[in-house]
Amino acid sequence: MARVTGGRHLFAAFGYSLGGAGRLLRETAFRHEIVAGVVIFSVFSAVGAGLRDYVMMLILLLGLAAAEALNTAIEEIIDRISPEWSSTGMHAKNLGSFAVFCLLAANGLLAAFVIVSRLLSS
Repeated sequence: MARVTGGRHLFAAFGYSLGGAGRLLRETAFRHEIVAGVVIFSVFSAVGAGLRDYVMMLILLLGLAAAEALNTAIEEIIDRISPEWSSTGMHAKNLGSFAVFCLLAANGLLAAFVIVSRLLSS
């Protein structure tokens, strides 16, 4: 395969990213996270959250999507190279899952902080 450079490289990279997004959309957990994001933004609208709140939430949601993508990649690689059970594979999957959990917690904490602070200030 010939190396792609210049503007064609940007288009190729964008295509790879879209392919990754398409693959991630097949993950139930990611679809749940999208729904949760829509709900959070709807509640933000209802409580009168500011632009800064929306931007911070969007940044955390993008971080969550990135962690979910990496976790899915880890799971796919482990399942491919080690279909039988192994403690190393289990540790890799558990660590990926923990990374997603940490970002879920960060998203939940920020959402709760914004919503509660807006409700208390009104």
